Amino acid sequence: MRLKLVPQETSWDFFSRPKLWLGISMVLIVLAFVSFGLRGLNYGIDFRGGTTIRTESSQDLDIGLYRDALAALELGDISISEVFDPSFDDDQHVAMVRIQAQDGEESVSAGVIAAVEAALQGVAPDIRFISVESVGPKVSGELIQTAAIAVVLAIAAVLVYIWLRFEWQFALGAVVALVHDVILTIGVFSELQIRFDLAIIAALLTIVGYSLNDTVVVFDRVRENLMKFKKRPLREVLNLSINETLSRTFMTSLTTLLALIALFVLGGDVIRGFVFAMIWGVVVGTYSSIFVASTVLLMLGVKRDWTKTKDTGNQFGDVDA
Repeated sequence: MRLKLVPQETSWDFFSRPKLWLGISMVLIVLAFVSFGLRGLNYGIDFRGGTTIRTESSQDLDIGLYRDALAALELGDISISEVFDPSFDDDQHVAMVRIQAQDGEESVSAGVIAAVEAALQGVAPDIRFISVESVGPKVSGELIQTAAIAVVLAIAAVLVYIWLRFEWQFALGAVVALVHDVILTIGVFSELQIRFDLAIIAALLTIVGYSLNDTVVVFDRVRENLMKFKKRPLREVLNLSINETLSRTFMTSLTTLLALIALFVLGGDVIRGFVFAMIWGVVVGTYSSIFVASTVLLMLGVKRDWTKTKDTGNQFGDVDA
């Protein structure tokens, strides 16, 4: 007996309230812009510039004591967080100390790092610096620009690909869904002030690919059904196509989420931001491929003017949806 989380055949009406779904998406996008304008992003060391020090000690970590010990050094913005990992031993306490880039310097000097180590040894005598990583302000600014260009070019490539494979209405619907997913992901990171670094850019590009995969599956079925049911209204064809691919969409998203949740819980602090972005991206990507991309296609309409060659013996006339 097979487990069926979604019936094999469904007949749900996904377009009973198309304006409602677009309205919800528009409200969320506006909230994302407002959050970004008011709070901004909590840029990681990759984008802001500065130095990240990873420490390890056998003593229990007290972030307050660490912060008090470093306050006297007057190094500006300092962020301290404890790193949790199931693989750590009971007496293994790891912390990440982030120090902002100092004025006129590409990175924190060796003297400053030595002063930080001496200050923290007053709190935890056995503390060790496992790694020290620095990024200069100039490099971090270039990384922000390059990351933005990468996301824009990826979405532009999707626009061209879908346009060539389908029609411009399909391409526009897919791109609107992708932009929707990227903006909402950035909005969540802005609102929750989760660290935004190069790993999150990689997650955004992965989300674009995942959402596009879902959208193309639905659009392929839409194109097939448009040629099969030449006289059906476009709304009925879209509903039929989404229902036919719903089981596949749901199972793909569920199995992906199971793997991501396991990584989020057990993967450790290093990849937690990336995995959170992916979890959020799978959820909004599945939503947008059904309710955003298809709704945009319904609003734009599409002409069914595919023509078979004489060898096939089939020919379709122009029928407006």
